Amino acid sequence: MPDQPPHGAQGPQATTLGEQLAAIIRDLPEDKVTLGELLDVFGNEGLLLLTMLLTLVFLIPVSIPGVSTVFGAAILLVGISRLVGRPLWLPAKLKDKALPADKLRPGLTGGMVWVQRLEKISRPHRLRFFVDGRAQNLANNLAFIMAAVLLMAPFGFVPFSNTLPALALLFYAVGMIQRDGGAMLLGHLANIGTIIYFGILIGGGSVAVRELFQRLSS
Repeated sequence: MPDQPPHGAQGPQATTLGEQLAAIIRDLPEDKVTLGELLDVFGNEGLLLLTMLLTLVFLIPVSIPGVSTVFGAAILLVGISRLVGRPLWLPAKLKDKALPADKLRPGLTGGMVWVQRLEKISRPHRLRFFVDGRAQNLANNLAFIMAAVLLMAPFGFVPFSNTLPALALLFYAVGMIQRDGGAMLLGHLANIGTIIYFGILIGGGSVAVRELFQRLSS
């Protein structure tokens, strides 16, 4: 079943996914916020919407200390919870990690442009073959987890290394909420693109290291 709107984001003022996220970003505390506090806002029925929020900071060229590891791990645990059909569990160290809300808010707001673009092209119940059925559900949740793992790969200093898997996760979250097979396909393409990109990075790095050793030994 599609995820329901999170607690505190219901009503006529928050009807679309973008409006719900914008309202939550606007209501963030002034100084610090923890992942546990965000989870309290969304609840376990709003984990996909929480995933959308957590991906936003990876979609713009800004660095917020401590966010990458915390958000990446949380998204991975969301994927695992969906795969096993259990409520989300977060370790206390992750749940209680204080994040700078004053720096987080502009990053989240900047990433909202991607949500707005996706809302324009997303269509509920489109290409349902890709979202309906046990096999599809299993494959999509595994792909979601793979995207989260790719997001946590140690390539954050390389351009687009976070953007591509974050886009995949955003597509997956919208596709699962809207039951939109088209968005799911875009997520798969972004996942494949990330794997190819990382393969090029690793291959290029291996060649560079090999050439360096050859020069040093000659």
